[in-house]
Amino acid sequence: MIRKPEECVKEYREHMRDGAGTVEITNLATPAELNDKGRLFARITLNPGCSIGYHVHEKDSEIFYILKGTAEYSDNGEMKTVAAGDVTVCPVGTGHGIANHTDGVVELVAVIVYA
Repeated sequence: MIRKPEECVKEYREHMRDGAGTVEITNLATPAELNDKGRLFARITLNPGCSIGYHVHEKDSEIFYILKGTAEYSDNGEMKTVAAGDVTVCPVGTGHGIANHTDGVVELVAVIVYA
């Protein structure tokens, strides 16, 4: 199966996880297409000033692959700068958040898999 970009379902979340602004999520696969082993495979766009607030993954893990831009990433409470090409891993039981404090767009791929 091949899915063209215009066929991907987009959603917009305001103040995602108590973050700032509106986050654009382009769903690349459904949970069923992930064989119910995960709940998210998506491209996420953070416009300038937007963020996903800090949250803990109780029953799953999340991986980000930064495609474009530079962002501030909370790695279980420790702030770090991430940029295009970086990979972040938030294992089950830990927390994270990400914020775009730049004038450019941040794009990333996010995958959430069940523990």
